[in-house]
Amino acid sequence: MHFQYFKKMAVILLIAIFFVALDRFLKSLAIARILTGPIKIWGDILKFNLTTNYNIAFSLPLPPGAAELIIIAIVSGLIYYFIKLYLQKAVYSAGWLAIIIFGATSNLVDRLNYGYVIDYFDLKYFTVFNLADAMIVVGSLLLLIIFYKKQAD
Repeated sequence: MHFQYFKKMAVILLIAIFFVALDRFLKSLAIARILTGPIKIWGDILKFNLTTNYNIAFSLPLPPGAAELIIIAIVSGLIYYFIKLYLQKAVYSAGWLAIIIFGATSNLVDRLNYGYVIDYFDLKYFTVFNLADAMIVVGSLLLLIIFYKKQAD
């Protein structure tokens, strides 16, 4: 039983690592493409375009250095909660939380290296985001679904 749990968790972590590596690659590609302009992925609806984001979620402005401290505190809390879930063998909850942690960490690396987050998917009429943002949103939504399913049981 423990081996099966470990195997499932390893697969989830490898998926998270893959998506972070892809996010890091796309961020470096966005920086390299800045000189040549945006690339249309799906007409004018979705473009690959470098955008720098100095704010945190939902473009909330904070004083310099505050965003980094808040994000480090949140990620630290998430890691603590991940360890708790892992020890409880809550594989899917821990797995989706790991996806969130990896996404947040990728954006934190940007913030610490550049002072801003590199976004590159420009979705017309919505927002500009990156794969790490998508990991955070999808992981959060799936954790909410798990939470509400447990509440219903």
